[in-house]
Amino acid sequence: MSTTPSSSYKSKQGLRRIIKAGQYSLQGFKAAWQHEAAFQQELILAVLLLPLALYLGDNGLERALLVASVLLVLVVELLNSALENVVDRFGDEYHVLAGRAKDLGSAAVFMSLSLLVCVWVLVLW
Repeated sequence: MSTTPSSSYKSKQGLRRIIKAGQYSLQGFKAAWQHEAAFQQELILAVLLLPLALYLGDNGLERALLVASVLLVLVVELLNSALENVVDRFGDEYHVLAGRAKDLGSAAVFMSLSLLVCVWVLVLW
């Protein structure tokens, strides 16, 4: 059994690991912005909704719910984009499981957008 870490990233510790993780995250945001139209649209929506959430929420709990529902959409979209990229990495030919994986990711995005609408309606109504 090998004691070597599975990647050089895993061998970093402390502040160096945190800095590298931050760099990888920024690369991910940049890639999502450059290559994912849905992420661009949802990020623009978030830029509009986040200040509105802080303004319209009557208390900390309402503001937290409104903000969290917006940020959740971005998180799910990033995960969906990652899943789609991994599936696409293995080929362009159709496979039922690849199609299902992409459909499930899309459904997750739809559910997060539905949650956003429900939270905003319930909090602001």
